Amino acid sequence: MVMVAMMLLLAFTSACSDAGNKENKTAESNTTPGVVEEGPADPFGKYDQTITLKYGKEVDPTDKSLPAGDTPENNQYSRYVKDNLNIDTKVTWQAATGTNYEQKVNLAISSNDLPDALVVKDTQLRAMVKAGQLEDLTDAFNRYASPAMKSYMEKTNGVSAEAVTFDGKMYAIPSIQVHSDGVHQMWIRKDWLDKLGLEPPQTMEELENVAKAFVEQDPDGNGKNDTIGIAGQQNGGRLYANFLESTNNTYGLDPIFGAYKAYPGYWLKDDAGNPVYGSILPETKEALAKLRDMYANGLIDKELGIRKAASEPVVNGNAGIFFAPWWMGYGPLPDAIKNDPNANWQAYLLPLDADGQFNAHMGAPSTVFVVVRKGYEHPEAVIKMLNLLIRDESKFDISVPVGHYPLRVPMSYMDESEYSAKALQEVLAGTKKPEDFTDPGYKLLAADIQNVKKVKKEPYDNMDIQYWDPQADLGVWSRIYSLLVGSSSLQQDYNKVYSLLYSQTRTMESRWSNLKKLEDETFLKIIMGAAPLDTFDTFVSDWKKQGGDKITEEVKEYVK
Repeated sequence: MVMVAMMLLLAFTSACSDAGNKENKTAESNTTPGVVEEGPADPFGKYDQTITLKYGKEVDPTDKSLPAGDTPENNQYSRYVKDNLNIDTKVTWQAATGTNYEQKVNLAISSNDLPDALVVKDTQLRAMVKAGQLEDLTDAFNRYASPAMKSYMEKTNGVSAEAVTFDGKMYAIPSIQVHSDGVHQMWIRKDWLDKLGLEPPQTMEELENVAKAFVEQDPDGNGKNDTIGIAGQQNGGRLYANFLESTNNTYGLDPIFGAYKAYPGYWLKDDAGNPVYGSILPETKEALAKLRDMYANGLIDKELGIRKAASEPVVNGNAGIFFAPWWMGYGPLPDAIKNDPNANWQAYLLPLDADGQFNAHMGAPSTVFVVVRKGYEHPEAVIKMLNLLIRDESKFDISVPVGHYPLRVPMSYMDESEYSAKALQEVLAGTKKPEDFTDPGYKLLAADIQNVKKVKKEPYDNMDIQYWDPQADLGVWSRIYSLLVGSSSLQQDYNKVYSLLYSQTRTMESRWSNLKKLEDETFLKIIMGAAPLDTFDTFVSDWKKQGGDKITEEVKEYVK
């Protein structure tokens, strides 16, 4: 499979130099709707006549960023696509972010009632390929993908190509995500720490003490018993990242598991070098025992797994700690500082394990995918749309989240966030000049360097909230704060733990949904005290009997 993917990737890149000759062309092309011409094509060619592309849309119901009169269907991004490509994007249906959207996609697959294009996850992609529902994008990618898009794929050493290749054909456009999207770090109210005379908690014992102080010592000063130590997942959220959903796990408890060297949801090697599922190991039981105690002692949000929106206590100023990736400046922190300009959220790779090391689940480079319905007459349209976003993302007003872009999946160099953070630090310190950074693959860096002093006040090496000016440009602040606060900690050494695989084996296709449900329900009940800790042992036994042992053997064959 890997060899096929690598051969296909070579085929993808063979048209790169020809397409590159037209990289900057934005004038109308002679593309005729319904006709796919042979040979290299303009990655940014505008259709002579308007074409329509219908898609399903994932919408965050708590997002209030759209200006008056704009909608998820009609906004700055959809209008930009229409103006530059003459593609009229129409939302066939929309569903709330997370579980609701996934259920809607699954329903569309099972009923074979697909819009022209969708953003899907790995399991859905595989189901659609198996059902013969998708258009082969191989030729369209070869001819229309921009050199930048191809370059991002090449940097994954064939992994992204493999994820979308079935029987030698390309059936989706993969996301290419920064690897730090899989690192779930501690975000903590440093102003609360300062008020109570505390330091960022290094160990699990210190984390418990800080969370206890946040709950009991009125850190917000309102005289009410209304503060939460550690915020947690919402209804339908994830306790931790897993091999099929390995990145962007906001409000999960990944770092606490990591402090016990537990990596539930990931496929690991045991001492003999054989594959083993992290969720059934003793370290995971030990971490669950600690989480159970913390929950019973009121240190974790009592509405863990129940809340409609995990961001609520963060935005409202009730929570002191949550775990999430580097990009929290995009959300929920803008709303949090609107409600309390003194909310000094800072990010740390904490807590550490007994050896003083931070352990992180690391994500796959490609976790979501754009697919095109079989028979749609313009499969190249989605490729052009992504080309346009890659090239022009820095031009947008990012106070409106880029998630509103039609069919958007992340595409970047995998080290983009850390590299950009380091570059900004060096420019602010005066040790480097803007012209020292010339790689166009870091597509937002030039704008970041130009904008950083709009929102960052002196001293430039102090990241506390009082040394920022969010109101100068909230969109710019979201980006720069995420980099200089969220990504700066990622420059230190930490233990990067990868899953042995990030896709499904044959038996998983029929068994994994039930096994994952068993796991999620058991672990949440244990933490919340609704089931005894030893239920874990029963879970392990049931997991093995209900397909886990067979799946483990398949994983062993996969990684040979």
